[in-house]
Amino acid sequence: MVIRCSIVLLMVLFSVMSYFDRTIMSVAGPGIMKEFSLSETQMGMVYSAFLLGYALLMIPGGHLADRLGPWRTLTGMGLGAGVFTALTALGTRPGLGSILGVIPALMLIRFLMGMLTAPLYPSCGRMNANWFPSERQGFVWGLVAAGAGIGSALSPSLFSWMIPAFGWRKSFGLAGFATVFLAGIWALFVRDRPSEHRALQGRDGPRLESDKTQPTTPSRASAFRTLLSNRNVLLLSIGYLTVGYFEYIFFFWIYYYFGEIRHLSPRETSFYTTVIFLAWVVMSPLGGLLSDRLVEKLGSKLGRPIVPVAAMLLAAALLLAGTFFSSPLVIGSLFAFSLGLASASDGPFWKATIEAGKKDVGAACGLLNTGSNVGGFVAPALTPLIASFAGWNTALAFGCVIAVAGVSIWFFLEPLDKTVGGRVILPVG
Repeated sequence: MVIRCSIVLLMVLFSVMSYFDRTIMSVAGPGIMKEFSLSETQMGMVYSAFLLGYALLMIPGGHLADRLGPWRTLTGMGLGAGVFTALTALGTRPGLGSILGVIPALMLIRFLMGMLTAPLYPSCGRMNANWFPSERQGFVWGLVAAGAGIGSALSPSLFSWMIPAFGWRKSFGLAGFATVFLAGIWALFVRDRPSEHRALQGRDGPRLESDKTQPTTPSRASAFRTLLSNRNVLLLSIGYLTVGYFEYIFFFWIYYYFGEIRHLSPRETSFYTTVIFLAWVVMSPLGGLLSDRLVEKLGSKLGRPIVPVAAMLLAAALLLAGTFFSSPLVIGSLFAFSLGLASASDGPFWKATIEAGKKDVGAACGLLNTGSNVGGFVAPALTPLIASFAGWNTALAFGCVIAVAGVSIWFFLEPLDKTVGGRVILPVG
């Protein structure tokens, strides 16, 4: 139990550092925009560059986790992501920006950082399948997803303090070092499966199916063909695209929205942004836990859709409602519940994909997260573009429309399993 809890903690910490590293760019963004005379649309392109690399390498990253194992894959991911977080400081002038120009240099560095970060969540999905029983995987994923909220909640307050204390360039270097350090701890203390962990060898205890069988290593082409013929994985990926679009508006533009559009003070902006992401921290694991309980009682076909469908509909309604108010307290509260509810859908999406992916869990999770980050790639650039023509409230309302449209996929999924007494019985084949 202690070993499994430690593995969950380390996956949560990877999630924390990943979202801290990617969202600190939005905290440093307003200052960088002023220092180098960048427009909102140009900065949106920099934000989207990370997500382009992230999305492109998501499926290969998941396939890598299936072939090499999530332990090695996550070690490499942490080292690479940490190095390129630190290198962000070289993307302006003086630095690579003096040669390529500030926008191309920042886009290149963030693109490469996205590529190296891509295996994170597919590998965590593979670890979840390897180490935890099916009836707990939704909750475990909710905890991992909560790490994204913790990292996003820390970045406005902590990084806005670090910038005047150390300068924004050194602050990126410190964030990168922390990520590399975490990767070192992971490499030392974790292994791919319970049967391979030295602290568990020769000990009796609960055994999972993953303890008894070795992972298959299909070719990338074979795994990709299998996924493209998997109706449920494709539908879940399309649905998660809409969730990604909705959530990434918050990740990259909510700090700017409070400070520059609503004209709140830096202190108020940091406070409300932090509160919004703390709602993610609380509601993401609750969504996964509630979803697992509903599946135990009602089965996968009826129980799994309840949380994501209700959560995304309410999330869209609350974000839209928040645009009609002027009180920072009301706006912050509505936006916090909105993002929190959206995050509650993450556990059900990932758990359903783990079930649907079967032997190709890593690749299936890679395709799922590719969907999310296609939406995430579009949102940072399209949101300010819509705002430039129709205003920020319209841009946010468009995100609500996207979220509502994605809910429909849950009504077209084929049943994956039968659930008896909390135990999932997968079909043969």
